[in-house]
Amino acid sequence: MLRLYVIGVFILVIAIICNVLVSKLGIASWYDFLNSFTKNEPNNYNFFDYIWLFIIYPMCLGLGYYIGDLVFNYFVK
Repeated sequence: MLRLYVIGVFILVIAIICNVLVSKLGIASWYDFLNSFTKNEPNNYNFFDYIWLFIIYPMCLGLGYYIGDLVFNYFVK
């Protein structure tokens, strides 16, 4: 159970860092993307926004999992 907690914390930290960087760079976040559907606004997203949302961001979260697992295994062994 502790392993899952540590991994979850690392995923959360990576997600926060990614969202801060994305907002500074002006790239669409999931909040922006989903908010455009609820307001029935036309989306003005470019190709890189979609690449970020559906490829790069999930890979970053996977990196958070990987780092959390490495850290947990380092301190347990």
